[in-house]
Amino acid sequence: MKLQVSKEAAKWYKDELDLEENSPIRFYVRYGGVGGNLPGFSLGVAVQEPDNKHASVIVEGVSFYVETKDAWYFEDKDLKVQMNNKLAEPAFKYTSLNK
Repeated sequence: MKLQVSKEAAKWYKDELDLEENSPIRFYVRYGGVGGNLPGFSLGVAVQEPDNKHASVIVEGVSFYVETKDAWYFEDKDLKVQMNNKLAEPAFKYTSLNK
């Protein structure tokens, strides 16, 4: 799994969550919600130190990551986090591995 976060989305998280340099952001699987990769589940976001990173990327001084225990959710897909300019918030896009 590859994790990508656009600079615009990273800046949004920094502003909205009042993050400092080197802050960790975890994307985790939660039950419920809409627009997820698998029916009945969606991604949550938490400012939290990692235990066991499965995938990570540093953008705009923020460390974004997914834990190994949440890797099952992606089912051989990459995660791209980009801004949805119409809604003025980040959007998650799941794509086939390495595309």
